[in-house]
Amino acid sequence: MDKIKMQVPIVEMDGDEMTRILWKIIKEELLLPFIDLNTEYYDLGLEHRDATNDKVTTEAAEATKKYGVAVKCATITPNASRVKEYGLKEMWKSPNGTIRAILDGTVFRAPIIVKGIEPYVKTWTKPITIARHAYGDVYKAAEMKIPGPGICELVYTDVNGVETREPIHEFKGPGVLQGMHNLNQSIESFARCCFSYALDTRQDLWFATKDTISKKYDHTFKDIFQDIYDKEYAGKFSKAGIKYFYTLIDDAVARVIKSEGGYIWACKNYDGDVMSDMVATAFGSLAMMTSVLVSPDGNYEYEAAHGTVQRHYYKYLKGESTSTNSVATIFAWSGALRKRGELDGSEGLQKFADFLESATIQTIEDGIMTKDLALMTTIPNPHVAESGEFIKAIRERLERKLDC
Repeated sequence: MDKIKMQVPIVEMDGDEMTRILWKIIKEELLLPFIDLNTEYYDLGLEHRDATNDKVTTEAAEATKKYGVAVKCATITPNASRVKEYGLKEMWKSPNGTIRAILDGTVFRAPIIVKGIEPYVKTWTKPITIARHAYGDVYKAAEMKIPGPGICELVYTDVNGVETREPIHEFKGPGVLQGMHNLNQSIESFARCCFSYALDTRQDLWFATKDTISKKYDHTFKDIFQDIYDKEYAGKFSKAGIKYFYTLIDDAVARVIKSEGGYIWACKNYDGDVMSDMVATAFGSLAMMTSVLVSPDGNYEYEAAHGTVQRHYYKYLKGESTSTNSVATIFAWSGALRKRGELDGSEGLQKFADFLESATIQTIEDGIMTKDLALMTTIPNPHVAESGEFIKAIRERLERKLDC
C-alpha cells in the first residue's frame, strides 16, 4: 500500500530511558512503514534539556501552539539523585508542568478498556475520564522552612502600594509553610475545556473541590464553574442529554467507587494528579491510560500517563530482556495522528489511528501481552512477550487490517 501522506507536521517530543527506547521501536515498526511521517522533532531527553538550559522544552510548547498537535514521550523530572546521576547543571522543572503552563491546558486521562483486563472496582463497566487542571496549586507553590517562633502572614500589595494582610499562623517552634495561587483566567479556561470536552464526548461532567473548608480558594473554583455553566453551557448540556454535577471531593471519591463509570471527573491540579493514577491502576495499569492536554484555543498534546520505566531501562543497558508495556505510548501516537487527520481532513490518517489502536487491543485479547498485564489478566495461558516482540505482534495485526 502507498504510504499515508501528512501535509502538516505533528510536534514530536522525544523522552527518556526505557520509554525513549520504545519510542524508537514504535516509529520503526508501527509508523514509518505505513505513514509518510511528518514531524517537527524536539529532544526532551534530560541530557539535552540540561544542555539547552531547558530552552528546548519551551520551544516544543511554542511549536505545539503553532501546529496544533503534539505527541510526547515520557520524561524524567529530576530530583537530587537524578541531578547527581546525570551531572545536571540544576534540578530542572517538570517538562509536563512547563508545557501545561504555556498551553494553559487541561489534561484528560481515560483508561484503555481491554477484554481480559478487569477493573479492580467491580462496578466499573465504563471508562472514567479524569480532567486535571494543569496550572497552579502545589505545583507552583512557594515554600519556606520556618526555623523558630514567629508570625507568618499573607501579604498582597496592590499597584498603588496598598497592603492587605491575612495572618497564617503564629509559630511557637520550627515548621514549614506553603503558599499556593491560581488565576481566575486559568480556572475559566479549565472550566470551558471541561464543558466542551463533555459535549464532544457526550459524557456527564462531575466537578469537586473542598469549598466547605477552603471558603475562598476552592470556593472560587466552584463559583467560576457554576457561573460559566449557567451562562454558556446549561442549554447545550440539556440539548445533548448530559448533566453537570458538583459535589465535595470526599463525596465525589465515595460516589466514584460505587459508580459504573462513563463520565468525566474534573479535578484541581493535585487532586487530578492523584486520582488519575488511582483510576488507572484500578482499571488495570498505569500503562493502559490515554492522556491528552487540551488548551482552550484548540491545541492538543498527547502523551503516556506513566513514567520512564527506570528499572527496565537499567536492565536494558545490561543487555537483559525486558517486557515493558508500550500501549499508552502507542495510543499517544494514535491520538495525535487521529487529531491531525481530523484537523486536516485526512480520512486515511484517522482510519490508520483506529486500526493501530484496534490492532494493539486485539494483540492483548489474543493472549499476547507484556508481563504486567499477564500478571492480572483473566485470559488463560497468556504469552508474556518481550518489549520489542509485543510491538512486532501488533504490527502483524496492523498489516492484516490495512490489507483488508
